[in-house]
Amino acid sequence: MPKAVCTAETAFRPSLFASELRAKEFCQKLLTFVKVKRITLHILFWFTYLLIVSYLNIFLLNTSYAELPWPERLFKCIVPELVMLPVKAGFGYYIMYAFLPRFIYLKSRWKLYIECFVIFLITMLAYRTLLFGVIYKYIDPTSYPPQTFLEEFPRYVYRALDIFSVVGLAATIKIFRMRLQHVQKEKQLVEEKLASELHFLRAQTNPHFLFNTLNNIYVLARKKSDSTADVVMQLSKILRFMLYECTKSKIVLQQEIQLIEDYISLEKIRYGDRLTVNTTIQIENAAAEITPLLLLPFVENAFKHGASETRFHSVITIVCTEKNDHLHFAISNSKDDEAQSHPAGLGLTNIKRQLELLYSDYSLDIDDSDSMFHVKLFIHLNSNAPSELYHSRR
Repeated sequence: MPKAVCTAETAFRPSLFASELRAKEFCQKLLTFVKVKRITLHILFWFTYLLIVSYLNIFLLNTSYAELPWPERLFKCIVPELVMLPVKAGFGYYIMYAFLPRFIYLKSRWKLYIECFVIFLITMLAYRTLLFGVIYKYIDPTSYPPQTFLEEFPRYVYRALDIFSVVGLAATIKIFRMRLQHVQKEKQLVEEKLASELHFLRAQTNPHFLFNTLNNIYVLARKKSDSTADVVMQLSKILRFMLYECTKSKIVLQQEIQLIEDYISLEKIRYGDRLTVNTTIQIENAAAEITPLLLLPFVENAFKHGASETRFHSVITIVCTEKNDHLHFAISNSKDDEAQSHPAGLGLTNIKRQLELLYSDYSLDIDDSDSMFHVKLFIHLNSNAPSELYHSRR
């Protein structure tokens, strides 16, 4: 008799099905909540409108009812509005959900205008039918209008204005809501675009660093240096950090400093006695955070265009201080007097763009003189990306 075999896949299926079922139930509950909330807001809008119009009818507009007893006065002022409310609401919902969406996106609108005019005529016909068939006949027979068209025309204008007043208010709210949704969606798209660009810039930084370091290992290997193994070990330590830590949006500033120190140790193995690195590190807030790999490219650039290109003793000076979430980072490297100025490499170009995307309060000064290359960077670590960036990127 064959034995039942329970694989990991079959054991996992019930839990997976249960998770999908719970997710589906949650989505259904969320949709139900949104629908109920939306319906409640609509009811609240029409109820508020009815209260305002009833108040105006009772105390300001229908002064002829002032002598009537309060029950009859309330009846004649409120009930007609209740009778007419479905007509007004119907035309209002047509404008909000049928006319406005097409009006915004359609290029040729003449058919839409004709449709709107026909719907308006139907609305006025329904309005008049309720007026004569219900209100003037059963609710308020004493206010029966004149029979001639010219005498009745001003009342048609008043009824049209009455309809357009509430429909205009509802349409204004709808337009404002549509505009708000459009702005939010546009902002979300811009944020996603900027996030993709930032991810691309970071993805370029790691290979750029790796290629430069592998080139250093290649040079040591060709020289058959005994330091090659130490360089590979130090490189694996740095790459481990990049693999597991640099996927985060922020890391502790001290981790970035430690990465720089590891990189300096790596370069010291290569250059030996012909390189002097002076570092001054003062971090006041141990919990201060920074975007990963934001400072390392400046250090890498100092070695690449300093120690690697000079024939003499090279000096690199690094000063990094943090106080009240204000970071000051300065790095300078010596170079040969006859060395040509280099345009900004891939690493520095990427860092400039990342600073623009990530921080609103920062400054970056680069001075390339005959014998020294200076970089001064200031960052307010708690500042966010500038809001103007969204508008400039549309």
